[in-house]
Amino acid sequence: MAVKGLGQPDKKYDGTGIKVCIVHARWNRQVIDALVKGAIDKMLSLGVKEEDIFVETVPGSFELPFATKKLCENGKFNVVIPIGVLIKGSTMHFEYISDATTQALMRLQESINIPVIFGLLTCLTEEQALARAGLDEAKSMHNHGEDWGAAAVEMAVKF
Repeated sequence: MAVKGLGQPDKKYDGTGIKVCIVHARWNRQVIDALVKGAIDKMLSLGVKEEDIFVETVPGSFELPFATKKLCENGKFNVVIPIGVLIKGSTMHFEYISDATTQALMRLQESINIPVIFGLLTCLTEEQALARAGLDEAKSMHNHGEDWGAAAVEMAVKF
């Protein structure tokens, strides 16, 4: 099943003046790079200036909540997009990291008081991850990073 993304909002949001932090894991780098590029390209198309997008890396998805919190404590950003890719293996590691990271990112919004866009892919296979990053055209998926970029602009403008 191919899901085509967020759909068009009732209104096109103007990202002029928005300051965005993207913090991404380095695991599954091919997929991560495509997702980050998709988010940035979408935000640029919505008026966010390149100099207003700050990008930082962390080793893995489990480190995303802590890094996101530290990077956003200074009040410099209007929105943050933590990006990670988790692919199920043969142990419970996937379930533990997926759940812990998801819960921590959700709770983080309340403590840093800015929108945290959920940029964590939790895939059962590498093929699913490639498809969701727009890297497998045979699966006719789009790049989910574009959705996250659009959501970041909308949330920063609205809230």
